[in-house]
Amino acid sequence: MIKDLEAALGYRFQNITLLQNALTHSSYANEYWHDSLKSNERLEFLGDSILGMVVAEHLYRSFPDRPEGELTRMRADMVCEQALAAVANTLGLGSHLLLGHGEEQGGRRRSSILADAVESVIAASFLDGGMTAARGIIQRFILSNVPVKGMHNADYKTALQELVQRKKNQILSYRLTGETGPDHDKQFSVEVLLNGTVIGTGTGSSKKRAEQAAASAALEAMR
Repeated sequence: MIKDLEAALGYRFQNITLLQNALTHSSYANEYWHDSLKSNERLEFLGDSILGMVVAEHLYRSFPDRPEGELTRMRADMVCEQALAAVANTLGLGSHLLLGHGEEQGGRRRSSILADAVESVIAASFLDGGMTAARGIIQRFILSNVPVKGMHNADYKTALQELVQRKKNQILSYRLTGETGPDHDKQFSVEVLLNGTVIGTGTGSSKKRAEQAAASAALEAMR
C-alpha cells in the first residue's frame, strides 16, 4: 500500500522507515508507543522550513518585478493549510496515515493533519534523497500551482502596509463609510486613506472583509 504512495509522489524511498515516520500522527505515537518523539512532528518542523525556502526561491526567480510584500503573500497562499491539504488529497495521503482511535473519526480528512503530513513527507524525502528529492516533490505538487493572477488567502492589509512603509512618515487608515441591509445580511463599505487621501474602496459582509477589499483595490491601483 505504501508503494502506491511512492508511485503517487514520484519518488521511491531508500529508507522506507522515514516515510512511515512521516505518516505517523502524534495521536498514534502517544497511544501505541507512549512516545511523541516517534510521531511526524519533528519532520513537520523540518519540512515547513524546506518548503518555505524552495517556494521563496522559486518566486524570487520567477517574478523579478514583484515587490517583497507581494512575494510574501504569494508564498503564504501556496503553503497555507488549505493548499497543502489539497495536495494531500491529490496524493490520497489521508488513507496512509497512522492515527490514534480519537483521530480516526474525521482525522483523515482534517485539513490541519493533512497539511502537516505533507510537510513531513517533504522532510522525509529530503533526509532520504537530499534537496533534489524534496525539490522534485515540491515542484510537482506545489510549484505547479503558482497563483500568478491572484492570492486567494492573501492579507492585503499587511501587503499594503509593507508597501507604504517604504517611505517615511506615511499614515495609513481605514474609514467606515456605510452599512446596508438587515442585521443578518449586512454589507459594509470602507475607504482606505494614505495621508488623508482615499486610495481605495471596498465592500464586504464584515468590516474586516471590507477593509481587505479596500486594501486590495489600493494595491491594484498603486501597481
